[in-house]
Amino acid sequence: MTDAWATFGADLHLDTTGSTGLRAGLMDALREAVRTGRLAPGTRLPSSRTLAADLGIARNTVADAYAELVAEGWLTARQGSGTRVARRAEPRPPAAAAPRTRPPRSTPAYSLKPGTPDLATFPRAEWLKAARRALAAAPYDAFGYGDPRGRIELRTVLAEYLARARGVYADPDRIVVCAGFVHGLMLMGKVLRGRRVREVAVESYGLGIHTRLLTEAGLRIPCLPLDRYGTRTGELHTLRNAGAVLLTPAHQFPTGVPLHPDRRAAAVDWARSTGGLILEDDYDGEFRYDRQPVGALQGLDPEHVVYLGTASKSLAPGLRLGWMVAPSAMAAEIAGAKGASDWAPSALDQLTLAEFMASGAYDRHVRSMRLRYRNRRDQLVAALAERAPRIRVSGIAAGLHAVLELPEGSEAEVIRAAAWQGLAVEGLAFYRHPDADPRREALVIGYGTPTDSAWTGALDALLRVLT
Repeated sequence: MTDAWATFGADLHLDTTGSTGLRAGLMDALREAVRTGRLAPGTRLPSSRTLAADLGIARNTVADAYAELVAEGWLTARQGSGTRVARRAEPRPPAAAAPRTRPPRSTPAYSLKPGTPDLATFPRAEWLKAARRALAAAPYDAFGYGDPRGRIELRTVLAEYLARARGVYADPDRIVVCAGFVHGLMLMGKVLRGRRVREVAVESYGLGIHTRLLTEAGLRIPCLPLDRYGTRTGELHTLRNAGAVLLTPAHQFPTGVPLHPDRRAAAVDWARSTGGLILEDDYDGEFRYDRQPVGALQGLDPEHVVYLGTASKSLAPGLRLGWMVAPSAMAAEIAGAKGASDWAPSALDQLTLAEFMASGAYDRHVRSMRLRYRNRRDQLVAALAERAPRIRVSGIAAGLHAVLELPEGSEAEVIRAAAWQGLAVEGLAFYRHPDADPRREALVIGYGTPTDSAWTGALDALLRVLT
């Protein structure tokens, strides 16, 4: 029998070369197709009449071949469902020999790494309502490329919210919508290089991805020292080549220290006297517990501060929604660096956030999450006081994380011990600038990260490590 090809919507390739007998050749070809995966489990085969006509053989030959393969377990046949490839269990791989010592889990059971909110609390129902309203009211031009600064509906709502909640001087023309803080910092790196800035001062502790973005933009990153009053911004005047500084003034990340009023003033004085620029990262400014709100630094001098905020901590990082409030002379420059073709949030997501905020749902969600995170923080502090009283906790007046001070020389050992408990944590060294003082050792505990169901287990695992 020669090669046969049957088509029934999709091609069924059956190579029957070399087989003896029509039925045997067809059965061999079908077994090989199933064995090699070309016919996946559950695939419906053509009827015996259709396949016989395509192959140019008798229908009984096909029917007999099907019946034999059903009996062997290669196929299944049910009234009204036709003939299908059988779903057969895959052979199990041999069990690996148990190791003599238990290694750390490859995937931690719990995570207390900072930087992520409780993702299970995302307000799906309210967001869906806002999305429906936004889509129904969206103008036709929302489906085009649009303004590089972002949708005017969102910029208008953001201007009102930021002025009310964060003390930011903003109007829609100053705002550029971006895909989160990292995207905003990438744009600022491009703008600063275009302005011939050579150095951007950074805090002695912060996220490595931020400093990498600046260095990849061709900028040097000298660091400013940090103490219990926050970053020592008075030392900016000693950095002769710095044209900008990146600060987290409301709640320094990761140490949790708010920038002292005198040092806020010193940063603004430096910017005014040198023509420098302050990049303000207000990453979790909405979450404060034991103190009055600390307004944004931008309110002190809107013409020398670029304010950057996001929905990553208040809602979810997966939304990829952020915003920049620029000095009046820079908004067009930043929008030009972004361009119409740069990656950015979709227009519909922007419209949804605008509707979500305008309806009051955003304020309600932030208030709810503020209470939830405060309860977790209180549970963490109380549990440590009871079971690990030697551990000093700091940076807890606001935000989603706490700093647990450790004895000198113990940070790496505690992180390894946590891994054996199935707990992922990060130490202060992970966030340290290479030129910063290395003597301080601590854990940075993101108590906002676990879901409610995982919180108790994560806290217990942490206490086992520290006691």
